[in-house]
Amino acid sequence: MSATPITWFEIGTDRPEETEHFYGDLFGWTFVEEGSADGGSYRVTGAGGETGIGGGIRALDGTSPNYAIFYAEVADVADTCRRAEAAGGRVLVPARTTPTGLTLAHLIDPAGNHLGVFTSPPAQD
Repeated sequence: MSATPITWFEIGTDRPEETEHFYGDLFGWTFVEEGSADGGSYRVTGAGGETGIGGGIRALDGTSPNYAIFYAEVADVADTCRRAEAAGGRVLVPARTTPTGLTLAHLIDPAGNHLGVFTSPPAQD
């Protein structure tokens, strides 16, 4: 069993309403608008309930291609980036920390597939 769970997904689309309706109709998922750091739309779902993973739909402006990505929760994002490069992958978006304390990076595997890694913000006392 792996110690690196897949705990989040993200769908980037220039048609967020249509995408939200599709997954809602198909799987019964509901979404809540939380917004993004850049002021755009980011709709979050607890799609998996107790047994699956949550995710979100990011609204794109039409200049970027649509995408779907999964995120693995790791202990150290920078170390994971180094190990990904050593294994033949590459870092697409270097490690960065959001205002909420979440640290994340985007990687490309040797076959060209896009994946994300993240570390949750430190617990607040």
